[in-house]
Amino acid sequence: KALPDNEIENSIIRSEIDAVIFDKKYVEFFKKLKNNPKTNIKQFICMDKVDDFTSLQYLIENGNNLIDSGNDSYNNVVIDNKKMSVMLFTSGTTSISKIVMLSQYNICSNIYSTGCIAKVTSCDTFLSFLPLHHTYESTTTFLYGLYCGITIAFCDGLRYIVQNLKEYKVTGFVCVPLLLESMYKKIRNNIEKKHLTTLFNILTLFCNFLLKFGIDIRRIVFKSVLKQLGGHLRVIVYGAVSMDPTAIKGLSNLGINLLNGYGLTETSPILSAENDLYKKPGSVAFPLPDMEVKIYEPNEQGIGEIIAKGPSVMLGYYNNDEANKEVFRDGWFHTGDLGYYDNDGYLFISGRKKNVIVLKNGKNIYPEEIEILVSRLPFVQENMVFGKPTDDNDLCISVKIVYNREYMEKEYPNISKDNYYDIIWKQIKELNKLLPPYKHIKNLILTDEPMIKTTTQKIKRNEELKRINERGNL
Repeated sequence: KALPDNEIENSIIRSEIDAVIFDKKYVEFFKKLKNNPKTNIKQFICMDKVDDFTSLQYLIENGNNLIDSGNDSYNNVVIDNKKMSVMLFTSGTTSISKIVMLSQYNICSNIYSTGCIAKVTSCDTFLSFLPLHHTYESTTTFLYGLYCGITIAFCDGLRYIVQNLKEYKVTGFVCVPLLLESMYKKIRNNIEKKHLTTLFNILTLFCNFLLKFGIDIRRIVFKSVLKQLGGHLRVIVYGAVSMDPTAIKGLSNLGINLLNGYGLTETSPILSAENDLYKKPGSVAFPLPDMEVKIYEPNEQGIGEIIAKGPSVMLGYYNNDEANKEVFRDGWFHTGDLGYYDNDGYLFISGRKKNVIVLKNGKNIYPEEIEILVSRLPFVQENMVFGKPTDDNDLCISVKIVYNREYMEKEYPNISKDNYYDIIWKQIKELNKLLPPYKHIKNLILTDEPMIKTTTQKIKRNEELKRINERGNL
């Protein structure tokens, strides 16, 4: 729903679809598209009764009449569960989006395997607020949720999440790290404002000590904090990008069960995830039971490309032989993500292969690692680390920060925006002390304008870099 008209048109042409169902607000757009010779659409179906188009209500009534007259062809459809049933466009964070072909077998195998890692029952109510046209939300919340018999409440909008958590008595949800990090920052800020930091830390240590002996009193001790999140929240499944381990530990200390998952649209989507018994902050634990996941050509640190094999892996990219040859090799799907296994067999994600900053001296820098550190700074709304080309054919580690306007205005009420740069740069230099010299941030771009993101809130790096270039910030 967030796509501009030209991208909707492009998606329709590329996917060669025969029929389209749309809301009445798109009527004028589809009237124009009717005359486009590049499309293959034979059926234009509007959800409401409007002129020029077949209505969804008419089709339902017509179908009921056919059934009443004895037509049972619908019940006799033969399903090939290994044929393409779903076409999904990738997020396109680093390149033009590709069309992923998934079968019912792909998706159902992923739903079944997900049941082996997370304890979800018919007593649970999950809040759905991520886009349903992404496999992450569609499979993990919606389809897996129905499989387990849970109640699904649909969010009224991002600004109403806290309100919805309370009124629907939500016990869990699936989300991206950006939301959790923001949630944790607000909790910590409230604790600090009330001068309760020392008490909170002591209580946390005490609760974690008792936990070693199987005594869990976290939800009792931190009942007032959990009440701010509705009072019933017990499990959160998160993934998509790396998350700050400090926020993971902080929310877990409250008695919320956080499960980190990793996957792609191409794998329906989950490949590896933590479960109720095995967790390690920052890791995605172990591959799903029916998936094989290996590290391809690891370097001296054990970091290499993550490759996978199993029933959840897509059929391929639609009409894109070149991309298929690139990702499918010797029966393995090459994810384009980098990662490693630690000594205990836990899988860790280092970042996207295309995002790695390779310095002139051969050092590899994974921007996601630095982004996690930057995100801990209280004024940071979002950030992106990248390599800025230098005159001597090297790269300068740079960061673009979107600052939290509300925070800065509260903390520095008598300082103009023109001086924000100096304040923030000073803190970046302090952060550099935690990093080896070759990873030091040497260039800062500061703004309060949100970055260009996908509908799952992942930053579109290529478009952001293009915007930075156009504005002359490099």
